Order: sequence, then C-alpha cells, then structure tokens
Amino acid sequence: MASLYAEYIKERLNGHMYETEQGFASYFIKNDMCLIEDIYVKPEFRRLGLAVEFGNKIEGIAREHGCKWLMGKVVPSAKNSTVSLQGMLAAGYQLASSSHDLIIFKKEI
Repeated sequence: MASLYAEYIKERLNGHMYETEQGFASYFIKNDMCLIEDIYVKPEFRRLGLAVEFGNKIEGIAREHGCKWLMGKVVPSAKNSTVSLQGMLAAGYQLASSSHDLIIFKKEI
C-alpha cells in the first residue's frame, strides 16, 4: 500500500514514488525524461548503497517508459549535499546547469 505522501505525489503532482521500509524516492516522467526529485534513506540504513539501489530501480522504470534521460538535482544548502553530489557523480550524472542554490545533473540512459 502506498503512503499518504505517495498518494499526494501521484494525485496532486502526477508523480510517482518508489518506497521500501528503508526509504523512498520520488520521480516524475515527462516525454523522454525522468526527473528524480528526492531520495530519502532512513538514517539507520544509510551507507548501505540503498540510494544507489533506488536510483537504479527508477532508471529501469524510466527505460520501460521510453525515457532517454535521467535528471537529478542537488540543493547545496541542504544538509548532506556533499554526499548527494558525490553520489550523482559516481552514478554517471553530468552537470546540466547550476544557479545560486540548485545544481541540475543529467544522465543519458
């Protein structure tokens, strides 16, 4: 069963949620692009590769929907943003654009 937050994302924003007991990832598919909006892993399950697992799962879903690009973002002022930046680069994302407090990454799939 989907969480209330997942139901909200789907109903209000036409988005999707991948959820497990350890965390979640929200994403949006539009045309040939999939934007991974957020990935959250509960603190006790961090550093186990779950964020990578969630990203890989969404990449598979995006491919099934005919997407050619994955997009992700990092807000530098957010807590643990350095870890997020390292994760994006390690997963093969490249810089697409940046502004004062937002970095957009893109990955061809």
